[in-house]
Amino acid sequence: MKKLKKFWDAGVSFARYLEKAKSDLAEMTDEKDSEMKEYYKLGIQRMERMMERYVPAEEHKAILNQKKFDGKILIISEPWCGDASQVVPVLTKFFQDQNVRITYRDQESSLIDDYLTNGAKSIPVVIIMNNEYEVISTWGARPKFGKELLTKHKENPELYTKDQFHNDLQVYYARNKGYDTIKEIVDLI
Repeated sequence: MKKLKKFWDAGVSFARYLEKAKSDLAEMTDEKDSEMKEYYKLGIQRMERMMERYVPAEEHKAILNQKKFDGKILIISEPWCGDASQVVPVLTKFFQDQNVRITYRDQESSLIDDYLTNGAKSIPVVIIMNNEYEVISTWGARPKFGKELLTKHKENPELYTKDQFHNDLQVYYARNKGYDTIKEIVDLI
């Protein structure tokens, strides 16, 4: 509990997260940053698009109201992550920014090390807590359909390539507009 409170207190709002992503991008100048620069550009673009397009579903709001959730959502993330760029804005908008904080995966590894996915530091990780910083549930790093696409790629990478997986995943996110993400998280509360 103390550890989660520490990360919550040090966490940032979505506005600050996006501002820092833009600042970090502006500081990337040399060739060794070129690949990371592209990930940041895409991440920022996706986050801004999701903030514009995502509209909370009334059914999800009704379920959350029935559950009387009055807790906190702590997200372990990084702006360069394709999944995080789709998930973080949706969570922020649905749960209204005051209940959401973001902590950086690469800033201090002790938290992400507690929430590995099959031994990997996959993000985003969503930690749903009560107001005493006790974990209610966790979610990550992508919705069920995204996980199915990843499994399909891993089972046969020659027939379903990494590029196809990434393309299909982003098309799914664009069409789904955060609906599955919020449904899965609300169901965990």
